[in-house]
Amino acid sequence: MPYTWQTPPPDGTRAALSAWPFRSLPKVGFVWFIGGTAALLCIPLIPALGTPVLWGLLPFMLGALWLLYFLLQKSYRDGEILEELTLWPDRLLLTRQNPKGARQSWEENPHWVRVTLHRSGGPVPYYVTLSGKGREVEIGAFLSEEERKALYAELAALLPLRD
Repeated sequence: MPYTWQTPPPDGTRAALSAWPFRSLPKVGFVWFIGGTAALLCIPLIPALGTPVLWGLLPFMLGALWLLYFLLQKSYRDGEILEELTLWPDRLLLTRQNPKGARQSWEENPHWVRVTLHRSGGPVPYYVTLSGKGREVEIGAFLSEEERKALYAELAALLPLRD
């Protein structure tokens, strides 16, 4: 799962959670994919070796390879999200590190935090939110549906209020 509870939790905390988006293509697979794509793009160039046609095809092949590399790198950068939830006996802190470096945080007394699972109506099915002090924040929206359900069950067991 792309989230983990720290066991044992850090000193003085009841629980600590880290969540991040799933990576279907690890960095090693990325290198192999780009290399394999480059090799496959060279196959149509073999008959054109030594002819002026090679110079007409080469920019398009290199452009396609560069575009693939650029878009995969952008996908990696967009997925650099890290959500951390830390629960102490007297406070709960949720921080989110966004892809462009912006950091967001939300803090509340865990006694007043309500965990809600929105089966529909959210940006994704089975949307999990935490609310308190008149503010509602999402957690784990980038997780799969089954992972959000499991996260809700784990959070509901930790926090006293739930819907």
